[in-house]
Amino acid sequence: MIDFRYHALSLAAVLFALVLGVLLGVAIGDTNLVSSAKNGVVHDLQAEVGEERTKVESLQDKLGQEEAFAKGLYPLSVHELLGGRSIGILFLGNSSDEVNSLVRAAVTQSSGQLATVVAVREPLDLSGLTHETAGTSYAELEGSNGLLEHFGELIGRQLVSGTPDVDHELISKVRSSLMSAFDGELTHLEGLVVMRADPPGMSTLESERAEALDSGLVAGARAVGIAVVGVELTSTEPSQVPWYQGRGISSVDDLDAPAGEAALIYALAGSQGAFGAKSTADSLLPTVTSSSPSTP
Repeated sequence: MIDFRYHALSLAAVLFALVLGVLLGVAIGDTNLVSSAKNGVVHDLQAEVGEERTKVESLQDKLGQEEAFAKGLYPLSVHELLGGRSIGILFLGNSSDEVNSLVRAAVTQSSGQLATVVAVREPLDLSGLTHETAGTSYAELEGSNGLLEHFGELIGRQLVSGTPDVDHELISKVRSSLMSAFDGELTHLEGLVVMRADPPGMSTLESERAEALDSGLVAGARAVGIAVVGVELTSTEPSQVPWYQGRGISSVDDLDAPAGEAALIYALAGSQGAFGAKSTADSLLPTVTSSSPSTP
């Protein structure tokens, strides 16, 4: 006699096995499907990455060739452009060894001579200046920004002119209080590179006094008739280009780039404008014509 309970249990077991098999099959099929899709995506991404890597390598090769071309062309483009002219550097505030080296290299490359490097002490040592100007018309510098600017004009003239006048000895007299660094000699200059920085920690009054003196120094140098060029590095913040433009001098905002060095040389040779890579620049380089830049 057939035991229906046993038969039902056997049938249930068979059905369970079938269901389990179906589920396992679906699961295995889904896994394979997902795995296959994943492998396809990875393969496609790897192919795209490979293509982009090839493009990058090609662009790097082209960039390297262009850089090599620029480096080779640079000495030719500036050769003898300064023709033995004496150039000075005026640091208004903190000096910079990097800027000093870059300017020296650029001037030397173009057959010029870096004759004078001066750094003005900021904040100003007004007590020292008052003592050293005793008996002159500048003995009251501490009480007048206008007098400070006029004093700066005279010092700026003396710094670049190299010729005696009524107050010829004044720049030598105030040298220890006015300057934080001096290298070279006081001589006639045919170009002046200016780098201005705002030393941290100065009060509003100290900044105003430094501003008056700095403006006077630049005005005095310009009055002699030489090329005066303000410079800074690509990383300089805040940019001093607006300050240079406000004093009517040319500027280079990327001195640490080959184009910046070339622009500096052309500006010292007579080209005028704001050159560099920042938004304040008129162009990367001066417009070079077949004729040489005018002698300042």
